[in-house]
Amino acid sequence: MAIKLNLAKTDRVLFCGSKWWGDPDMPENMQYPTIEVTEDGETFDYPLTFVCQINCEDIAPYDPQGLLPHEGMLYFFAAIDEWIGYDSPTHNGIGEWPKGNFVVKYAKSINFETFQSCILVDDDEQSLTEPELEITFSECENDADGIKLLGIPYYGEVREQYPDMLNLLQLDENDEIGIRFYDCGMVNLLMKESDLKFGNWKKTKAYLHSL
Repeated sequence: MAIKLNLAKTDRVLFCGSKWWGDPDMPENMQYPTIEVTEDGETFDYPLTFVCQINCEDIAPYDPQGLLPHEGMLYFFAAIDEWIGYDSPTHNGIGEWPKGNFVVKYAKSINFETFQSCILVDDDEQSLTEPELEITFSECENDADGIKLLGIPYYGEVREQYPDMLNLLQLDENDEIGIRFYDCGMVNLLMKESDLKFGNWKKTKAYLHSL
């Protein structure tokens, strides 16, 4: 079985909890990921979009094989500004995305005293992040559509192209949270099972498929 991510607005404080959008809660020594881009002849570091963080204790009941960590925090970042309605100096279309356009980070343990929210602001000190949503989890079929952890990609074409890889995170288009990949698309973050079990997050591949 795979793990479905259910997203909902909440008044609860989600610091160090499982959440979608908002600001990542990270250890002091963890760097917010950026990508080097060139625009109008100028080269600069551009921050990736914070997608979500997963408190791994929350997913332990749904991962009996132990493919994912069952403690600590897992973070996902990606260059998807253009797919959530913003101007962006980056473009990632259909197919496999270049390395650096998505980043998976992991903190082995969570410390409420030393973790801090990394808040991105504009020149007017206004937040650049989308309002955070609480994530809860439930079981779903291995090949389910929607937003999920583990299992296999929903689209058969992606499964055929990466037959030896599992789905780490499936980003499905969702009008409620403002993600749309062309007319009917999704992004799969893919890993070999051996890399997944050993936490070789840098071996992750990202692939966008659309009908």
